[in-house]
Amino acid sequence: MPLPQTQASGLELHRPQEPVEPHTPAQGARRASSEDAPGAQHEGFRPGLGTLRRALSRASQRASVRASQGDAGLLRLSGRFLFGSLRRTPDNCPAVDQTGVTSEGSSKAKEDVGRRLSTGAGPEEAKEGTSVADLISERQLLAAFERLRHLETGLVTEKASCTFQQDPTGFARRAMDVCLHYDGLAAEIGAIVRETLGPDGVDAAALAELARVVRAEEEAHPEPPADGDFLRTPRRWRQYWEDAVRRSAEERVRQAGAGEASGVADAAPDLARLLAELGALVRRDLQKVQREVHPAYAAAGFPAWEAYLRAFHGAVAGRLQELAHDARGFEQLYVLLDWAANVYSSPDFLGSQDQALPSEPLPPLLAPDVWARLEDDYTSFLETKIASCFDGILQLEQSRWAAAEAPEKLQGLYHTPLSFDVCMLVAEHVKAAGAISRELEATTLGICARALGLFLHRFEKAFLESGAVTEPNLCAGINACEELRTHLLAKFPESFGELEKALGAAARAFQKRLLQGLQGAVQLLFRALCTKAWLTQDLLQPLMDKVVAFSGLLEHMAPPLAQETLQQVHRYVVREYLAQALRPRERLRGVDRRSGSQKMGLEVQAISSTFQGLGSQATWLGQAIPYVADILGETYKGDIRRHLETLIRSYPDIRRDHVLAILALRRLGRRRNQHFLRHAQAVLRAAAKAGGSGAAGGRMLLQEIELGTGVDVLVTCI
Repeated sequence: MPLPQTQASGLELHRPQEPVEPHTPAQGARRASSEDAPGAQHEGFRPGLGTLRRALSRASQRASVRASQGDAGLLRLSGRFLFGSLRRTPDNCPAVDQTGVTSEGSSKAKEDVGRRLSTGAGPEEAKEGTSVADLISERQLLAAFERLRHLETGLVTEKASCTFQQDPTGFARRAMDVCLHYDGLAAEIGAIVRETLGPDGVDAAALAELARVVRAEEEAHPEPPADGDFLRTPRRWRQYWEDAVRRSAEERVRQAGAGEASGVADAAPDLARLLAELGALVRRDLQKVQREVHPAYAAAGFPAWEAYLRAFHGAVAGRLQELAHDARGFEQLYVLLDWAANVYSSPDFLGSQDQALPSEPLPPLLAPDVWARLEDDYTSFLETKIASCFDGILQLEQSRWAAAEAPEKLQGLYHTPLSFDVCMLVAEHVKAAGAISRELEATTLGICARALGLFLHRFEKAFLESGAVTEPNLCAGINACEELRTHLLAKFPESFGELEKALGAAARAFQKRLLQGLQGAVQLLFRALCTKAWLTQDLLQPLMDKVVAFSGLLEHMAPPLAQETLQQVHRYVVREYLAQALRPRERLRGVDRRSGSQKMGLEVQAISSTFQGLGSQATWLGQAIPYVADILGETYKGDIRRHLETLIRSYPDIRRDHVLAILALRRLGRRRNQHFLRHAQAVLRAAAKAGGSGAAGGRMLLQEIELGTGVDVLVTCI
């Protein structure tokens, strides 16, 4: 430790007329770990201070530059208070010539001063021949402190007896000698703390000695003296020891990544490597404190674990604050947030649960405003990254469409990697964000939900406009929507609840295109029904064969949507059959009309049994055709009114023109038709007033049948 050049009140610590002694290295015991620090050169001290120079030289070899600056402050503080205390001479101190102390006694006292300065001990200890400086260099700190305490007590006693009234500089030299030795002992404390976490291992004896001397000083100087005497002022070595621990932790933390090139935080892998090295170093040092350092201090009744824990926490917080200031990009921000939230804050960071937590909670590793800024920056980058990921998923799908690749089958269902890719993307980012904080997880879920909603619209449009719209691909697209609905809505109902409409809309769009293919294939077959040729031929079977063939696709579709699609096909077949019956291309009269009614009854049984065999659960569709067939073949005209009531109540979506078209099939006459029509309208109004529960339940059948202008003319005639 370089000895600070202390100046106070114009007093010199050496005599100008005496020759300056050259610095001689101390011959006492030295430690290899402290030989790298340069010794301080001090010249001009009077011969009585030679031992002091040796002690300070040895102590300085163990202190760092930072510790030296702290000791310099101690010396400046010592000088300021010391010479302030010299100016406060007691008013009741008599003159020397009135105390009975003769000049011979004064000379004898000065000889005793010389002995104490040369050995650093009282008359009895001087016989041992070991100076305070040697005790400090040999790290016998408690013995050194006891001797300094003895000297301090003697000086205070002599000062109180006004021995130095005529020689204030003598008291200053002796007091400064004691203060410098105290500061040298404090510097040795700092050197021991600095060496504790070094590569040479832990000196348990030195740590126990350090703890005892700190406690001894606190007992010797419990509080500042009332008269302001600096010699008896508390040295506050515990605070000095805590500062030394803090400086040691900061130096250790700075060693992590010290070998990296400048700009180490320019790449996420380098930042991750730096943080991994930092974590390993801190964990290793704290485990060393836990296993070796803390027990050595605890043996002397000195708590060290919390001091080291807080020191390393503060050092890591400072280092992380610097890295956070320079963090750029999505990966770097996440690496930093993840390390702070999961690595450093993990319960097993120390690898042990033996030590108790600090009495007061540790402050946040990152200040709240810094943490909020990092999260905001991270979410901004996250939005861009997730949008880019969805672009990549769409491009992969388009490449498969361009290659005309048939969809694979997974557990018997047509499958596209789309749903798996989306679920993995969402799960990965949500899990990563949730590991950092619940707030960031909620924000990430919102970002993913919005991005997925935009992606579904783009995917639907791109797929339907592509040349890859085949039945297997449509089934795979429907399955993908169902998988997304099942997984995402079941796992994140609050965040993805609004996406159910978007997923349903996309699935219905693919379903509609799939049904359009079937409709185009069977439309011409429907036109042959309800004609005179139809009466003598089985024209329904080819149509049902195509329906059965189409239903084979539904075996590779997710069950809920497969059932929904099958019911749509069932409803389409019944609706188109009724449309042909209500707008016949040929009018059936008499026997043909009755034969047509009977054939309609037989064919509705074939339709119902076929769809029942395929698994359709839309049993409510089975009565529509029989009701119309009954009206068409009814021989007792009065029962037609009852059949109309049953039809209207079963299918409340029926309209007035549908009733007129049914009545027109019978040619009942104007008066009877008007009577039935008025009654039917009354039933329709009653059904509408009842709320139309059938239509509201999704049972829409007749409403979608457009009758055309021919029926309008017929109705006008009626």
